[in-house]
Amino acid sequence: MNPLKNFFGKIKFFIFPEKREKRDTGKIGEDIAVKFLTRKGYQILERNWKMKAGEIDIVAADGDTMVFVEVKARSSTEYGTGEEAITEHKKDKIINAAKACLKHKGEDRPCRFDVISILLEKNGKIKEINHIEDAFTL
Repeated sequence: MNPLKNFFGKIKFFIFPEKREKRDTGKIGEDIAVKFLTRKGYQILERNWKMKAGEIDIVAADGDTMVFVEVKARSSTEYGTGEEAITEHKKDKIINAAKACLKHKGEDRPCRFDVISILLEKNGKIKEINHIEDAFTL
């Protein structure tokens, strides 16, 4: 990693702690989602898969089905639930990223889009987790 970028990133987190907390909440949420899916028997293939087309939080396999998972973690529902945060524009970005992922990996198998919404208590413990399978389609 570029040392200057790393340095300025640390300064940014010091000056804008709310951004750090938001990023921390997202990372905690993704870690929880991975454990949750693993316990359900999913195989985690990738985390934070990125390409120019966009990013997929989790790429997993549920049997023969490739699953693209969007994780939304919240510390409150003041601005709505995690599920409500996924707009049509966000869905389009996820779908485009998934198409790029399938093409990049040379995969030709069924796929679906799941959403995992996590509500955390202030201490970081799970208050609620909601897994919506097949939340939206291509």
